[in-house]
Amino acid sequence: MIAFWSLFILFSVSLANSFEFAWKACPNFKDFSTRKHFPLDGSLKLPFQRPVQACRTFHSQAVEQTIDDVKSQLADEDLARLFENCMPNTLDTTIRWHSEYSEHPQTLVITGDIPAEWIRDSANQLAPYLPLVKSDRPLSSLILGAIQTQAEMLIQFPYCNAFQPPKQSHIGGNDNGQSDRVTPAYDPQVVFECKYELDSLAAFLKLSHSYWLYSKDESIFTPKWISTVQVIFRVLEEQSTPTFDERTGLPKHPVYTFLRQTDAGTETLGLSGRGFPLNRNSSLVRTAFRPSDDASILQYLIPANAMMVVELSHLYEMLEAAGHADLAKLAMTWANKISDGIRENGIVEHPKFGKVYAYEVDGYGSAIFMDDANIPSLLSLPYLGFVERDDPVYLNTRKMVLSPDGNPYFLKGSVISGIGGPHIGLRNVWPMSLIIQAITSDDDDEIRSLLNTIKRSTAGLGLMHESVDVTSFARYTRSWFSWANSLYAELIIDLLERKPHLLKEDQST
Repeated sequence: MIAFWSLFILFSVSLANSFEFAWKACPNFKDFSTRKHFPLDGSLKLPFQRPVQACRTFHSQAVEQTIDDVKSQLADEDLARLFENCMPNTLDTTIRWHSEYSEHPQTLVITGDIPAEWIRDSANQLAPYLPLVKSDRPLSSLILGAIQTQAEMLIQFPYCNAFQPPKQSHIGGNDNGQSDRVTPAYDPQVVFECKYELDSLAAFLKLSHSYWLYSKDESIFTPKWISTVQVIFRVLEEQSTPTFDERTGLPKHPVYTFLRQTDAGTETLGLSGRGFPLNRNSSLVRTAFRPSDDASILQYLIPANAMMVVELSHLYEMLEAAGHADLAKLAMTWANKISDGIRENGIVEHPKFGKVYAYEVDGYGSAIFMDDANIPSLLSLPYLGFVERDDPVYLNTRKMVLSPDGNPYFLKGSVISGIGGPHIGLRNVWPMSLIIQAITSDDDDEIRSLLNTIKRSTAGLGLMHESVDVTSFARYTRSWFSWANSLYAELIIDLLERKPHLLKEDQST
């Protein structure tokens, strides 16, 4: 019966010449991911959670080979099964549309159970595949298409974070169920949600640089891509100005505002949608919302600014190589300016942990001591490339954010302890925070403990969840959350390079 179903779908997809028919004919992965599928493997009896091949939304031979190669190096069958499920999850389930028929490829990558593309999420979802683009031309085309599609989205509405399927995909959009009042105005046929998040712009730059670095493909430097870079520079300029006019003392007219009818304080901005005041001469760039999509309290978000410093430095390399010397110089000027702002305003004295990076500041001397699981975060600063793992201020910061005495969102329970955030509430840890904790650690015992918790956090379903209750893995949010699956794959590949001996150990006993 399965063989017949697979042949039927393959025949139908070839007739439709698109992913859309396959998407409708195959089981909904949101439901599929909540059920166990045979065969089961490992001491935890984790299921095989990949759809049948005919229902996978993209195939990469290089990814399949990587899965086989990595599994052969993992002594722990539970970790191996998780890698087998997680590594291909973005390709298996979230490539909503890919076209090579236009002048340049186009690709739509949804987040998982939400059928829209988040710029940040999609860039992170594709991250583990980037080292493989040189050896897999279809995969290279897919990721180049994702960059081109993101560029098209950001040129139109650079202040928006999530987008509908492009018109040329002939896939209908979805209503996010909100009645937001946003300036600048946006087209709901193009935009799913318009929360301005600095890290979204940095994520586009990161995906672009990583693709260029691994592929050496100069076709990325299209007029559209250059125009997107220029738009990003414009946003940086607009969002680095203070709240008040120094000459008149009156508040300036804000370029971006966001108001939502809601009873959740994290879903809208104060002061008629502009957010709380920021001081001048900070050399930082504001962000209205955090990478969790929650509203910033103090809008100079240090992790997002740190990520932007790194990606502007990478952008400098790309623009130099592309022969755009003036734009390259501008990228480095911004990188240096924001880096100075972090050093002058983002490093503060904590009464218990000493000099640390604050999560948010306002340029007036106020600072928020916390961290959020979503990346960019303070814990992720070495992962972002902003500092080394042994940086003294980072080590102080790490102690702070991994302690309930320093981080109100470091949550402890009977089955899991780790960083959560206000997005879900005060009972839920995000597995991605444990993954980042392991990636940024050099301590073998710490990493072993984290791997043990991570593999148990799936509630026996074999995929990373968005968040889990601190007292029960069976209570979780989002069974289909592709970003976390990709991040787990990054962790295993990272450990194979840094600490392969840990993965030679069978930790099931």
